[in-house]
Amino acid sequence: MTLLIVVLAVPILKFLPKESLEVHSSQALTSGWDPDVIHAEVGQPLHLRFTSDDVVHGFGIGQMDFSPVEILPGEWTETTLLFDKPGIYTYYCTRWCGKDHWRMRGTLEVGETNPVSPPADLPLYLTLGLDLDAPHPSPVIPANKPSAATGSELLATASGFNEYLSKDYYRIHSPFEVYDGLRDTVYSDSERWSIVAAIWRSNTSSEKLAEGKGLFTENCAACHGKNGAGDGVFSDDLEAQGSPAMDDQHGIKKPASLNDPSSILGASPAILQGKITRGGMGTGMPMWGVIFTEDQIWNLVAYIYSFIFIY
Repeated sequence: MTLLIVVLAVPILKFLPKESLEVHSSQALTSGWDPDVIHAEVGQPLHLRFTSDDVVHGFGIGQMDFSPVEILPGEWTETTLLFDKPGIYTYYCTRWCGKDHWRMRGTLEVGETNPVSPPADLPLYLTLGLDLDAPHPSPVIPANKPSAATGSELLATASGFNEYLSKDYYRIHSPFEVYDGLRDTVYSDSERWSIVAAIWRSNTSSEKLAEGKGLFTENCAACHGKNGAGDGVFSDDLEAQGSPAMDDQHGIKKPASLNDPSSILGASPAILQGKITRGGMGTGMPMWGVIFTEDQIWNLVAYIYSFIFIY
C-alpha cells in the first residue's frame, strides 16, 4: 500500500498554530527523541516544533518523499504534517550526529476511525526461510574483478540463458551459485565470472545504481566506508563501544566489509535485501526496512555488488 504525506513548512512564527507538539532531539542513549512516540489522525494537521539539546540533527520520515527538517541546537524549527492514510511510520535522524546515530528512531502512529488494514506481505527472506546470520562464504574467488561488459559480449552470442537473466532467478541465487551452475559449459573460469557480472548488471540500470549509490553514501558509508571496506568514520567507535548489539548480547562488531568477494559472492540478493531490511548482525546496523522503500533497498543491493563487479 502506498502511503502519502503532505508536508507544510511554516517558517514565520506569527503564522504558527498555537498548539504545537515540542520535540527535543539529542545524541541517543535510547531513542534520542523526546517524545519517541507521536500520535496523529488522518486529515488532521500535526504541528511539530523541534529543537536540539546538543548537536545538529535532522528529522526524516521513513519511506516518504519528505525533505528532512534540520534541527539546530538552541533554536526552534516548525513543521506541519498532514497524513491522508493511516499507518505506523518511523521517524529518524538524518544527520550523522555520533556513534549512536543509528539509535535515533521514533514511531509516528497515524490512526483513523474504523481502520481497515490489509495483511502485510512477508519480507522475501522470511518467505524463503533464509538464515541471515549464517555464514555464506563463496568457495571460489575470481582471480580478477569480473567485467559485466565482457560477460555481455559472451551472452550476445550465447543461447539458453533466459532463466539466468530473470529477476526471480537473480534474487534467490548467489553469484557463486550461478558461476557453479555454468561449470559444464564451454566457458573458462574467468568467462563464467564475467557472465555472472553481466547477469547481475542486467537486473539493474544506471539510474537505479545511481540511487543505490546515493543511499549508500548518505546512510551507510559512515560505518561501511565509501568503498565498502568496513572502514567508515564510525567503524572503530562502534567496535570499541562494546555495548549490546541490536540482535544479541555479545557486543557490537566492526561493520562488515562489502568489498570482500568471499562474503558478497556467496550472498544472494535476497540475503542482502534481508540484512538491510532487518538490520542487526551484531554490528548495531539499523533496521532500514522501515526507512527505505522496497525499491530503494533493491537498488542499494545492486549497488553493493558493484564493489565486486566491474559495471
